Amino acid sequence: MAQSAGRSVIRTQAQRAVDAFGPRPSGTRHPLVAAAMVLPLAGFLAVVFGGWDAVVTQASSVAGMLGR
Repeated sequence: MAQSAGRSVIRTQAQRAVDAFGPRPSGTRHPLVAAAMVLPLAGFLAVVFGGWDAVVTQASSVAGMLGR
């Protein structure tokens, strides 16, 4: 009985935390929105760390495999 009372308290506290911070988003992000979010950072990191040539080579390789 004591264990179920403890679980009840934990569930109540967890529910309060969820209520305080709002519900979690349940939908999925559109792929173009995800790409728009990640591509600027990826480009910045490629320039900063000198990997721009590798990025261009990989993109060219993928485009060749896709037949473009």
